[in-house]
Amino acid sequence: MKAVVIEEPNEVSVKQVDDPTPAPDEALIKVEACGICGTDIHVIRGEFAPTRYPIIPGHEFCGEVVAIGGEVRNLRVGDFVAVDPSLFDGTCRQCRMGRFNLCENWNAIGVGSANGACAELVAVPAVNAFRLPADMPRNWGALVEPLSCAVHGLDQVGIRAADDYLIYGAGTMGLLLGQLVKDSGAERLDIVDTNPKRHALAKRLAADRVAVSAAELDKPEGWDVVIDATGAVPAIEDGIRRVARGGTFLMFRVDGGPAQLRARARPSGQGCHRLRGHDHRSICSR
Repeated sequence: MKAVVIEEPNEVSVKQVDDPTPAPDEALIKVEACGICGTDIHVIRGEFAPTRYPIIPGHEFCGEVVAIGGEVRNLRVGDFVAVDPSLFDGTCRQCRMGRFNLCENWNAIGVGSANGACAELVAVPAVNAFRLPADMPRNWGALVEPLSCAVHGLDQVGIRAADDYLIYGAGTMGLLLGQLVKDSGAERLDIVDTNPKRHALAKRLAADRVAVSAAELDKPEGWDVVIDATGAVPAIEDGIRRVARGGTFLMFRVDGGPAQLRARARPSGQGCHRLRGHDHRSICSR
């Protein structure tokens, strides 16, 4: 089959490789669509510590089941599925506590040591494949994984109706987060992105206001919830300062490696601030 192979950091090629053979508990998926995530860029650059090379990338994907192992009972050939790329051992302390995204032996399809879906075929654990409606547009299935990440991130916040939200970043994840926030009853959603070309789509999909910087939005009292979906240190530093008294800051986006930031939250008086992290290894956690 044809596949994208990252032989080592910054060395990417398209080549012919052997077709994968599903193990007894695996399904073989003919890839219909595969997204390119910011994490994939980090994998290409050698900036994602869990990655082992060579590797076929691709963890946001969907496709058709074309073969199954002898022990598989939850799938049939012909099923249209999306796949949870997270692989955990189920036995470590974190897994036994139900925090599978923090597995001490964590792995993932396309970003760890298991080959991914930037290929014609990919073998996956059958329990990680979830059937999608047959009449769903096939390429939409590749959005299931990033949407699951957005849902998990907002679970850390605890959405409350009538809160004000500020999101840094109008890329794919920022827009998914924004749509979920608006559909959950937010009073106001503002989005900041330094690229003005992204503003029109952000306004059409979710945002009440869009600006190049939070300072332009003139909200001195701050926002109840501020979310960084950029991973950029300047955005994180600025965002923490924009949290209202008693508010929450969610650092959603994975960064490109070790980084230092300096930030000072506004004085909270008798209230408090919450700083929450969305561990990007919680890919598609449920």
